[in-house]
Amino acid sequence: MKRKLIFVFLFFHNYIYIYTKGRVGKNLNGRPCLILETVGAKTQLIRKNVLVYLKEGNEICLIASRGGSERNPGWYYNLKKNETSVISIGTQKFEVNSREVFNEERDEWWAKMDYLNSGGYQRYQQRTSRLIPVMVLTIT
Repeated sequence: MKRKLIFVFLFFHNYIYIYTKGRVGKNLNGRPCLILETVGAKTQLIRKNVLVYLKEGNEICLIASRGGSERNPGWYYNLKKNETSVISIGTQKFEVNSREVFNEERDEWWAKMDYLNSGGYQRYQQRTSRLIPVMVLTIT
């Protein structure tokens, strides 16, 4: 029951943030959220996802956790196919280039994001056999 309530809450949060074009919902439980607009890898349609992020300078980190699912989220594949996308942080829009990070750089971003999410990403990693990808977006 608790998981179902969380899912419903997140659905409405995401809808409100996207529907208000960033005017409402840029934080979720004290964590900053952005709207990621990608082009679908298969469909070529615009896809919007609300994601927790960490910004340092002109770089923004996203974790492709999908709650610890055995599959990566769709937005991950969209970024892998089309490295350029658009993000909204609040009402501001930015064009970004994306890249997946590995090894030490991945570990550094992972530790910061896991701390931001109170250990949630580590719990997600324990639920899955896949190595959860870490993506870094650079504002152009």
